[in-house]
Parts: sequence; structure tokens; C-alpha cells
Amino acid sequence: MISVALVEPEIPPNTGNIARLCAATCVPLHIVGVTGFRLDERAVRRAGLDYWPEVSLHRHLDLTALDAALPDARFIYLTTKAPRAYTDWQFTMNDCLVFGRETRGLPEDVLRDNWERCLTIPILNPKVRSLNLATAVGIVLYEALRQTRAF
Repeated sequence: MISVALVEPEIPPNTGNIARLCAATCVPLHIVGVTGFRLDERAVRRAGLDYWPEVSLHRHLDLTALDAALPDARFIYLTTKAPRAYTDWQFTMNDCLVFGRETRGLPEDVLRDNWERCLTIPILNPKVRSLNLATAVGIVLYEALRQTRAF
């Protein structure tokens, strides 16, 4: 099953919106590492509204623990630095879509070690560096679900 992983998310409303998206699509959400907030904070809960009971939420100490928890997963890393667009990728049901922090993205060593599985969302305006995290997750997750015929 496709899953979403957020590595050290920093902004509560983004995580709440992503949790709501995961609840709506029956996709597990994995939170990796230390967050910049508590998951019971009002802003996170407000963004997820009353859907939190529907979220299949999993916490992991680090990426090694995530890997151990999903031994059959193929990890796909999203970054503004990759040359390959998410639309040029063939997603499978065992993919885990990994997104980094809002302010810094994924660690450079993670990207370097997994470069063949790093994807980007094309941005047409060169003055815009990146998209909002919740928007990025929605774009890529729905493409992955479309390709795997989850709908």
C-alpha cells in the first residue's frame, strides 16, 4: 500500500492538512524524527478537523526505523533538487513517498544516497523556490494513487 512519510515536519497546519488527506485516501501517514510541534497542538488538530481518528498514524525515531517498519517499501524522495519530475515516474503500490522539512527539505546525504529515486514537482516560475508541503504531498500522492488505480 502507498504511504506518506514526513521527516521532521515543522509547521502544524501542514501536518494537519496532510493527515486529513491521508485519512481521505486511506493512506498511512508516517512521522519521522522530531517535529517542530506536539501532535496534540490545537493548530494540528484544527487542520485535521474531526478526521484524526481516521488517520493511520505511525511515529518513527529516524529514517532507519521507518525502513525497518516498512521492509517491503520502495522509498521515493521528493525534493526541489532532483532533475526527474514525479510525472516521469512509474509508481507502485509499495511506494512510500518521503517529504522533508518545510524549511530545509530532506538531508543532503539521504538525497545523494538515493538519487535514482529522487523526484521533483516542476515549478514554472524560476522566482518560486518550492511549493507548500501539504500541496506537494497532495499533488504527488494523487498521481501515485491514479497510476496504481486506487480510485
